[in-house]
Amino acid sequence: MPTVEIAAFYHFARLPHFAALRQPLAQLCCSLGIKGIVLLAPEGINGTVAGSPAAMAAFHPKLRAITGLPDIGHKTSFAEAMPFLRMKVRLKEEIVTLGDPSVDPIERVGTYVEPRDWNALISDPDVLVIDTRNDFEVRIGSFQGAVDPKTRSFGEFPAYVRDHLDPARHRKVAMFCTGGIRCEKATSLMLREGFEEVYHLKGGVLRYLEEIPPTESLWQGACFVFDQRVAVGHGLAVEDFALCHGCLSPLSADDRRSPDYEEGVSCPWCAQALTPERKASARERHRQVVLARARGDTHLGPRAETENTTPFQCDGVGP
Repeated sequence: MPTVEIAAFYHFARLPHFAALRQPLAQLCCSLGIKGIVLLAPEGINGTVAGSPAAMAAFHPKLRAITGLPDIGHKTSFAEAMPFLRMKVRLKEEIVTLGDPSVDPIERVGTYVEPRDWNALISDPDVLVIDTRNDFEVRIGSFQGAVDPKTRSFGEFPAYVRDHLDPARHRKVAMFCTGGIRCEKATSLMLREGFEEVYHLKGGVLRYLEEIPPTESLWQGACFVFDQRVAVGHGLAVEDFALCHGCLSPLSADDRRSPDYEEGVSCPWCAQALTPERKASARERHRQVVLARARGDTHLGPRAETENTTPFQCDGVGP
């Protein structure tokens, strides 16, 4: 039975003193044995964290108390093992990076659509359905008939809107993302650009997969998640995907059977682009991972030493 509870949450709100929240939130998570990542910015909070069910039950009311945001909601899923290696609380300019400070989802967003109503909306031939996620996420799963903007990062989305969409032609637009946060900004951007009817899937793909049974679903494939589960499907069950350590792409079983796949090193999406030096470094890292696993330890990777020197992570929470 799954023993780890995972909570994904975000909330847009004015947080002028967001930096002061960093230490108490990190200390809260560390005291409860919770791992994951929390982002703080002047526009709000965004995070995914995991811990025991008892720890998570204690976490949510304390999170709302510390931030002063009583309306922070969350989506819950479960896993058999901890999906994060460490706890990080980071300060950012945006909790989801669009790169356009004039877009303000606190002021205005599109019309929320419940998962139970989503199929009817996107089945309407007059509705343009847009997947706001990045290209590698779209590659492993999306809704039937959805447009793939082929963006490598969310910061490319405004240019896609300007170059490919027209308020006069695209009168009804429905958008979706993993958990709903990107669509808050995407729909705010679209409304500012003159699009009048803009809808977005409330709770994102994760809530849809949680609530809509496979027999009624219009979702095809798997949904990428930003933790060690890599991808989930209907009922938020973990799918058979691995993460490439060369380019961080999600890899299906077919991808891992490719001659270009080398565990811990490269995959069909990056094998030809990686230098011999980069591959050699990755092989050494993977060797250390295998040795640590044999000892029953967890190898955090070459970035861990740098990341864990700050006083706001569980491996070194300072005064």
